[in-house]
Amino acid sequence: MKFGPVAPADAVGGVTVHTIRSGSLVLKKGTTVGEREAEALTRAGVGDIVVARLEASDVSEDVAAASIAAAVAGDGAVVERAVTGRANLFAAHAGVLMIDRGAVDRINTVDEAITLATLPAFRAVVAGEMIATVKIIPFGIPAALRDAAVAAVSPETLRVAPFVVRRVGVVSTTLPGLAPKVIDKTLRVTRERLAPAGAEIIAERRVPHGEAELAAAIDELLALGAELVIVFGASAIADRRDVIPAAIERVGGAIDQFGMPVDPGNLLLIGHVGQRAIVGAPGCARSPTENGFDWVLVRLLAGLPVSRTDIMGLGVGGLLMEIVTRPQPRNPAGSDGNRNVAAVVLAAGRSTRMGGPNKLLAELGGKPLVRIVAEQALASKASSVVVVTGHQAAEVRRALEGLDVTFAHNPRFAAGLASSVKTGIGAVHGDADGAIVCLGDMPLVDATLIDRLIEGFAPDRGALITLPVSEGRRGNPVLWSRRFFAELMTLDGDIGARHLIERHAEAVAEVAVEGQSAFLDIDTPEALDEARRG
Repeated sequence: MKFGPVAPADAVGGVTVHTIRSGSLVLKKGTTVGEREAEALTRAGVGDIVVARLEASDVSEDVAAASIAAAVAGDGAVVERAVTGRANLFAAHAGVLMIDRGAVDRINTVDEAITLATLPAFRAVVAGEMIATVKIIPFGIPAALRDAAVAAVSPETLRVAPFVVRRVGVVSTTLPGLAPKVIDKTLRVTRERLAPAGAEIIAERRVPHGEAELAAAIDELLALGAELVIVFGASAIADRRDVIPAAIERVGGAIDQFGMPVDPGNLLLIGHVGQRAIVGAPGCARSPTENGFDWVLVRLLAGLPVSRTDIMGLGVGGLLMEIVTRPQPRNPAGSDGNRNVAAVVLAAGRSTRMGGPNKLLAELGGKPLVRIVAEQALASKASSVVVVTGHQAAEVRRALEGLDVTFAHNPRFAAGLASSVKTGIGAVHGDADGAIVCLGDMPLVDATLIDRLIEGFAPDRGALITLPVSEGRRGNPVLWSRRFFAELMTLDGDIGARHLIERHAEAVAEVAVEGQSAFLDIDTPEALDEARRG
């Protein structure tokens, strides 16, 4: 391919390498220059332009990209028409992406002008999802390079293995203290995991955490036609001789692998009975967040073998994330057992629903609402109290005169609740383990309730978010571990952090309460009258 600057008259038949702008003339990059374009360039006073011109032994970027992509695409992959030297490949159906890493590397080392990029191997994909792209960097390449890249392709370079397992059985073992709602949530999460593969739970059993009971349940599910059985243990598997592996062997099965270099997901177990896989799920499989269990499950649903070598090869890239529920060091000996928790009182709102006056300054029992809330926070076991101001900040400060609180002003209070949460969290002292976010319009939240939430906060046991609940209804305030401060700082608009509570459900500890103190906020004149009436 010839490449370089030429006069407009000599550019005919070449392709513009850069976009050219001169007065009213705009000639876009990639335009093939004809007689008309050459004349327009001359009239515009353009002295020379950079063009690329293919030689007889070259093929265009689109032809090269299309040829290589067509050779790469195996079963379950389709190729889109090449444009500007790029040919994209898509999944023809849902399944697991299979890639021959060696073949991809060989293609990419043919020449710097040829590139092939793919999604990670063994990634679960859906129909229509882009899985790879071939990009030719220059406007054309020698046909010999195109041919060399095609020759580097193997039959297994890239394909999508379809999901074939459709019928799944689930056994949950139980022990005292494991709430039924935990199992219910686990089943819901598992159904959501299986749905993209077209698989479903055909039956589920809940049995005591014992070898004989579990073996009987596995046997029953296999007899019902389960092609895969997942066991969620009430207690984590600690050894190959533990309850779950022993139960698999009791029904005539064998253990293929225990342990996995993926975190979360270390305590996964894979066994089989005949041709059907039995999986002892790690505890993280109860969460919808991606973990090592997902990596193994998608392969099994596609009917792919999962060997010890396959599992051991997952270590690089296997550290998926910090596990928020991972235990932290316990309190030092001699401490009172309470964590260093700051209280954040949100008092920046405009009280729009009150129809005019600032509700936080309205009096209840002779005191402004915001002072009642701040005094209760100070009377609790909270280590410090931060008050976030915004609307009528000076008046709110006067209402709190004499109290040992720290003020943090939110100049963006009109943007909504999230801006005040971020202001408050940002003002919490660096040595605090967490923060309890109190609303300035909830005067019935007393020090006793705040203390109960602080006492329920137990990072060493995975209780990182504590909140009050009554008859299944969750209220305020909510205590957040420092581990979630970064996520709280991403909130936006007038929505709170409820979606974060759902996202980290495994880290939530509910504190049962009675009455309306955790639910009554003074938003309207009617609510204020109700509070005054007791």
